[in-house]
Amino acid sequence: MKAKSILYWVTTILVAVPIGSGGVAQVAHLQQNVDGFVHVLGYPLYFVTVLGVWKVLGALVILAPRLPRLKEWAYAGIFFDLTGAAASWAAVGGPGEAFHIIAPLVIAGFAVASWALRPQSRTIAILEPVRSACPV
Repeated sequence: MKAKSILYWVTTILVAVPIGSGGVAQVAHLQQNVDGFVHVLGYPLYFVTVLGVWKVLGALVILAPRLPRLKEWAYAGIFFDLTGAAASWAAVGGPGEAFHIIAPLVIAGFAVASWALRPQSRTIAILEPVRSACPV
C-alpha cells in the first residue's frame, strides 16, 4: 500500500508542477509562451490566458484533498490539454518540434498513472446498480 501511495504522489507531482507552472507562465503572458501559441501554432492570444487559468486550477485540484468529481474533470482536462498540445505541435511539423510532441505525451502518461493510482478518498464512490421496478 505504501508503494502505491508513493507512486501516486510522484506521478501527481510530475503532472501538477509542469501543468501549474506552465499555466502561470501563460497567464503572465511570458513571451516564449505567447510566441509558441500565437506565432507558431496560430492560436489567438486570449486562448493563452484561458488555457493558463484552467491549467493552474487543474493542478490545484489534483493536489487538493477530497473533491473527487472535480478531480475527474481536472484529470480529463489535463489529458485533453496535453494530447491536444502534442497534436497541435505535430500539425505544424518540423524536426525541431519533437520535444513539443513527446514531452506532453509523457506528462499525459503520468496523468493517467496518477489518476489510476489515486487513493479511494480521491475517487467517486461507485453506486450500487439501480434495480428496476419491473420484474424481468
